[in-house]
Amino acid sequence: MVGNYKRHDGVRLPNTRISNTTFFYNEENFHVGDYVFIGHHNFIDAQVGVTVEEGCQITNFVSILNHSSHTAIRLYGKAYDEGPMVGYHSGKVHIGAYTFIGPHAIIMPNTHIGKGSIVSAYSYVRGTFPDFAIISGNPAVVVGDTRTTDQPFLDQYPELKPLYNEWASPPPDSEHP
Repeated sequence: MVGNYKRHDGVRLPNTRISNTTFFYNEENFHVGDYVFIGHHNFIDAQVGVTVEEGCQITNFVSILNHSSHTAIRLYGKAYDEGPMVGYHSGKVHIGAYTFIGPHAIIMPNTHIGKGSIVSAYSYVRGTFPDFAIISGNPAVVVGDTRTTDQPFLDQYPELKPLYNEWASPPPDSEHP
């Protein structure tokens, strides 16, 4: 595990740890916040951009993809990769703050996962998911809300509420002081 991660732009993230067995494709398009943990044997394709906000945990054997060619290869056969193709999908991936990605999950191109979410193990994730979503399945769907699972802990340990609210609460409305 490599700590004190140095981002492509030279910024050191003292609390971010990324396994030396995680493989990056186009790491210069990988945008990561601090307090991130990325475990072992992951593949991160950042060809057109991957953003992982602060506090995320990405476990082991996760694939985060910026492109998908499985439809195009079938459509074109031997003519595959001879120019722009129907069925070849590419797009950015955004993973919101304090989100957990379980082992063996696959995050497809053009996916936005809101903050405070959980992606269950072995899920195939594609699309836009709200903040605090519990995401599971193949294809993945929202099956719950992390605020519901967090509330009993916040009730039992009220001293944690200010820490939780610091990141979980919506930003103050700038139009109304």
